[in-house]
Amino acid sequence: MGRNFNISGTNDDSTAFSDCNSDRSGEFTTTSSQSRRLLLSCATENSDDLILHLVSGLESSLIDDQKQAAMEIRLLAKNNPENRLKIARAGAIRPLISLLSSSDLQLQEYGVTAILNLSLCDENKEALASPEAIRLLVKALKIGTSTTRENAACSLLRLSQSDENKSTIGRSGAIPLLVNLLETGSIRGKKDASTALYSLCSMKENKIRAVQAGIMKPLVELMADFASNMVDKAAFVMSILVSTVEARAAMVEEGGIPVLVEIVEVGSQRQKEIAVVILLQVCDESVVYRNMVTREGAIPPLVALSQAGTNRAKQKAETLIELLRRPRSGNAAHSEDLSD
Repeated sequence: MGRNFNISGTNDDSTAFSDCNSDRSGEFTTTSSQSRRLLLSCATENSDDLILHLVSGLESSLIDDQKQAAMEIRLLAKNNPENRLKIARAGAIRPLISLLSSSDLQLQEYGVTAILNLSLCDENKEALASPEAIRLLVKALKIGTSTTRENAACSLLRLSQSDENKSTIGRSGAIPLLVNLLETGSIRGKKDASTALYSLCSMKENKIRAVQAGIMKPLVELMADFASNMVDKAAFVMSILVSTVEARAAMVEEGGIPVLVEIVEVGSQRQKEIAVVILLQVCDESVVYRNMVTREGAIPPLVALSQAGTNRAKQKAETLIELLRRPRSGNAAHSEDLSD
């Protein structure tokens, strides 16, 4: 049984990710009278009447009324924790969830964004995490605008705090869509997808889904691109995946070992440390993978890291050097690889 190379304490992995806070999209234009009403409501403590009016607007038979209501609810909830509670208590969650199934992509976007902002309040999460809401958020992640997809990814992250919800979200088909967003999305989309995947893939069943969806290809590509500002995020996602045999094999197949060795050589201190953590997991039970890492020239940069890194990085580099220098043979490598 291999050792468990825990990444906790690796310069606080949580700092590698965006928090998926309230939406970062541009403000919507409104008529002057609507703007005055909205600004007034945001400035006053007593916005209850307006909130009730807006919740009623969500259930209007007129799509323009629904859009206006959803937009203003989204703005009211964006930066005001008290309003997030008031809006939920006024009954907005059910009609907002209904908007997610709208064929009008703008209305769907407004609904997703409002739900994201409401999800920042922990007291709202249980009501927002219904199977129907998760199903429709996944649908929005599939067919929505770029902003909708990003905010749906963030919403699913916010709702994935419990194992039960992680499992429900994984079974709903979200993982392949998040992998697609990681590969094809905007910079913000890639960041949001990586954050959601990092949370969801703490469960083994979701790790397998991610590997089957082809996650290793975009992860390796992002880790190889130092200009992407995604090296840390991609590496942290990979670090929780490679605890599985399937993920290790997929990572190696996608050319991940040369990329990891390069990170140990030229990455930042945090990048070097997490790359060593990944290589430790990959090499622990496979002589074949140890041979590959050694052939890539890993030992000199590991020696340098063991002498000049952080205390934690030094310890991990020394452990990996010891592992790589163990006696190895072709027969042992072959049999060990088959058993892995």
